[in-house]
Amino acid sequence: MEWVPSLISVAMMLLSAFAFLFMPKASNLKRKLPPGPPGWPLFGHMFNLGTDPHITTAKLKEIYGPVLWLQIGSLNTMVILTAKAAAEFFKNHDISFADRNLVEVLHSHNFHKSSLVLAPYGTHWRVLRRLCTVEMFVQKKINETESVRRKCIDDMLLWIEEETNSNMEDGGGILVTRFIFLAAFNMLGNLMLSRNLVDPKSKKASEFYTAMMGVMEWPGKPNISDVFSFLKPFDLQGLKKKCDRDVGKALEIASAFVKQRLNEQNEGQEKRKDFLDVLVEFEGIGKDESDKLSEHDINVFIVEMFLAGSETTSSSTEWVLTELLRHPEEMAKVQAEIDNVVEARRKFEEKYIDKLPYLQAVVKEVFRLHPPLPFLVPRKATGDTNFMDYQIPKNTQVFVNAWAIGRDPDTWDDPMSFKPQRFIDSKIDYKGQHFELIPFGAGRRMCAAIPLAHRMLHVVLGSLLHEFNWELDGSIKGKPIDMRDKVGSTMRKLMPLKVVPRKRTV
Repeated sequence: MEWVPSLISVAMMLLSAFAFLFMPKASNLKRKLPPGPPGWPLFGHMFNLGTDPHITTAKLKEIYGPVLWLQIGSLNTMVILTAKAAAEFFKNHDISFADRNLVEVLHSHNFHKSSLVLAPYGTHWRVLRRLCTVEMFVQKKINETESVRRKCIDDMLLWIEEETNSNMEDGGGILVTRFIFLAAFNMLGNLMLSRNLVDPKSKKASEFYTAMMGVMEWPGKPNISDVFSFLKPFDLQGLKKKCDRDVGKALEIASAFVKQRLNEQNEGQEKRKDFLDVLVEFEGIGKDESDKLSEHDINVFIVEMFLAGSETTSSSTEWVLTELLRHPEEMAKVQAEIDNVVEARRKFEEKYIDKLPYLQAVVKEVFRLHPPLPFLVPRKATGDTNFMDYQIPKNTQVFVNAWAIGRDPDTWDDPMSFKPQRFIDSKIDYKGQHFELIPFGAGRRMCAAIPLAHRMLHVVLGSLLHEFNWELDGSIKGKPIDMRDKVGSTMRKLMPLKVVPRKRTV
């Protein structure tokens, strides 16, 4: 009869769930909430969203309008679906939704408390934001580190050429995204720590990379603990345990770098003037600020920069190459533009970026169709808020569907087509002021590293298009390219792009 206590436990959980869910709903009945579809008892709309919630919610705009209300288990959820609603949200209600709604696994090792992206809106967040905007991601600092990125790009091109040559016998293509990720990882490694961290042939150096890939994977997995908070202590899917393991490993490796730097400074060695030195030397100036950042704060910041920079650069470049392979006439246009600007037999340099409007238009068009974070990073209402004549309860999570906004026919002409020329002679940019294109968010909590991301993505992409012609792998050549996406921490292609690069002679 061992099953009897288990049955009683399940019954108690279900009773608790009903009480937890329906008591808030009773109070919600008194409010004017945004419209939304009917949901299931207990589970709300969690079964209605499917495996592609960014697509499902986009389709609901035609029925319910620009603002959608969902009940995902116990979570009140509002979804923003149009540029006009996003403008109202970020311009007039940014402070009312300044906090983050966090999935359970991001509480691993108190990662969220020290994170720039995830920290509660307050003093610590303002300190990190100030460090980024004043000390790190400024044009002067980015210009000073150009040679570092150039060396990492050269390494990437060499890796691609070597991998291609080794595959020539069987005619197979390569998974180019892997090499882009490693190059971006090393760019950030040099900016943060003055060193390369990974090499395709190095097993030892890949330890950090492997841990980071795990950290990126687990927050993107659907977790029943996020839907029913009373289940958090049980970690029924084991996701928290896995994230604890990988976050712990990543922080352990980052900690070794920090300890080494502190020892060097204690021994009087010359400062390297990288981002780690900025973090170590921080001194609080406000009455509420701590005198120094803790070692844990610094470790989390380092890990977070690697996560954000490497994944966004590699996934976005993969989508650009995919769209250009689907549209060879666009590939020819952008390569011709590069050839006209880059001097013969010269490497692609960052100084060329501003002279390449069509390359920049291609990147904008890919961000429109394939934003790295289709729902951005979820916000949370800091209190009861009146938004567009709706009464939004405190702690409501908010998804801004950048994917839906980028494909909205009320905003874009022929929105499902890949047309970079729509951005030629257009003032629309992705720096948070034009709400029809917000792949990095907007408002006070938008991505602080946009200036660096802009440089990294364009120099990687420009170098790949300048150095190589690209063909699809023989196994898929002549067939439609699989354009399905996979939403995790970022939105990647479901089927990774496999291509054959051919060295160009310009």
